[in-house]
Amino acid sequence: MDNTQDKPVPTQSKPLRVALYVTCLADLMRPSVAQASLELLQLAGCEVTVPAQQTCCGQPSYNNGDFSGAARIAQQLIENFENFDYVVLPSGSCAGMLKEHYPKLLEGEWLARANSFANRVYELSTFLLDICNYQPAKQHLPARIAYHDSCAGLRELGIRQQPRTLLARAGIEVQELTQADVCCGFGGTFCAKMPAISGAMADQKLQDAQDTGADTLVGGDLGCLLALAGRARRTGKNIHFRHIAEVLIGDEATPPIAESETS
Repeated sequence: MDNTQDKPVPTQSKPLRVALYVTCLADLMRPSVAQASLELLQLAGCEVTVPAQQTCCGQPSYNNGDFSGAARIAQQLIENFENFDYVVLPSGSCAGMLKEHYPKLLEGEWLARANSFANRVYELSTFLLDICNYQPAKQHLPARIAYHDSCAGLRELGIRQQPRTLLARAGIEVQELTQADVCCGFGGTFCAKMPAISGAMADQKLQDAQDTGADTLVGGDLGCLLALAGRARRTGKNIHFRHIAEVLIGDEATPPIAESETS
């Protein structure tokens, strides 16, 4: 039961100035996620800017031991985003990089700036619920939905109830996975380094989703969703994939991830 719906919406003397960090995967693979995120933030009453100079968050370099390269990326990103009230990302993985790992990378003046910056970084569903107390419009999707918790969002940022509360507010019932806290096998570069193990983990996640009776798996991280959608297509699993931002905004025109309009 969603008891948070009766909370008063915080009043602001002026709109929150939010910088939307689109993420590489949304930019290159799924622009509809960025568009849905932008629209949701605007509907929540925010003044949204998409800084043009944004690049990769540096997570691939960081995860592969190139700390100096990741630090340079972090400094550039902080410079471009630190003057906004909040920085919001439709990705728990990238948000975790900015919020948890930038302060570990930097020193001196940059460490102080990284800590201040990290305090204003939010994953999309957490920001919409915890900062904006957003009430999405009711959605009447013809789909039974299961929800996938990404590892970075769940373990680094504590994102579990926020997306479920927003989906409940939109009138969407979530079918719970039996092993919701188990990795899907993507893990960034892990899927490339350990493909056999990654594939087996993805198969287990897909079977778990299908066992709920859901026909659509929803999540907050495109990396997980793209990997699972690709695995599902290669193994003949009949399940669709969508980002939570697309679901909350009611985007049924965009085909599910890894599907074309004619597939």
